[in-house]
Amino acid sequence: MERLYDLWAKRNPQWEMRYEKELLRQFTDYGRGSSQYQDARGKTFGAGYELYIIAFFIGLYANQTKPLVEDASKRKGFGQPIMYWGNLESRNGRMSYGKIREYIFAALVARTNIDYLALDKGEIEPSKVVDTLIDKMEEYANYGFAHMHEQLENNPNCYFKDSAFLNEILPFAIKEQSNPKPEEAESLD
Repeated sequence: MERLYDLWAKRNPQWEMRYEKELLRQFTDYGRGSSQYQDARGKTFGAGYELYIIAFFIGLYANQTKPLVEDASKRKGFGQPIMYWGNLESRNGRMSYGKIREYIFAALVARTNIDYLALDKGEIEPSKVVDTLIDKMEEYANYGFAHMHEQLENNPNCYFKDSAFLNEILPFAIKEQSNPKPEEAESLD
């Protein structure tokens, strides 16, 4: 029996095509294939899924989701399953980021309402669980893309700084650290 992670990693999540021109083509090499000249063209990211990952984490850290448009003709995938995202170590000196895929999967497992006991008992098909995980992933990323789109509308130059995308995620992470969950009261017994 295939592991749930492996089934999930074989999938190719979708995104709304309306973000292609303004976000993906502007900040990634999306649609151009691999190229050693991305820096010369001013691209921040190589593959389109790299920006998708940033969008996912914006949605995750904000704890906000946004469903994709229902019209399938207005959605698109990257044509590459998750298991191949960031698997090349030699590209422009970058290291493989397989751990990021694992963190995404772990976050989805933690934040998606799935009865894993029912899955273990065979009462739920693994493919249905993967569908639910992918839906949640797409919704987090879609929120992130919508957030980035809104930021560009407010300030068209906001992402043309070296740390601009990192600065998108940091406020969410800092907010979570400054608002820790209250500790349980100590028993007086």
